[in-house]
Amino acid sequence: MPATNRFPGACLGPDGPYEYGFAITPADATDLVEVTSAIHIGGAGALAVQFIRGGSSVTLAALPVGIHRLRVYRVLATGTTATNIVGLV
Repeated sequence: MPATNRFPGACLGPDGPYEYGFAITPADATDLVEVTSAIHIGGAGALAVQFIRGGSSVTLAALPVGIHRLRVYRVLATGTTATNIVGLV
């Protein structure tokens, strides 16, 4: 039996709850399947990303386990030490 969706067609916006998640394998030359609304880090560490504006690479050092509100289109292998990374949309 399919799950019940109590809010079909709801426009939740970028501050609403996440509706989709996907595993992220860091790669220096490959874009994510979707721009993220947030990223969940399962194993603390650095996260090297490219944000949707400007396209510059930034390494966020010592991110703790948890959800981080980041709108990125790429997670780079070079510089990333965080593990169990999940993109949330």
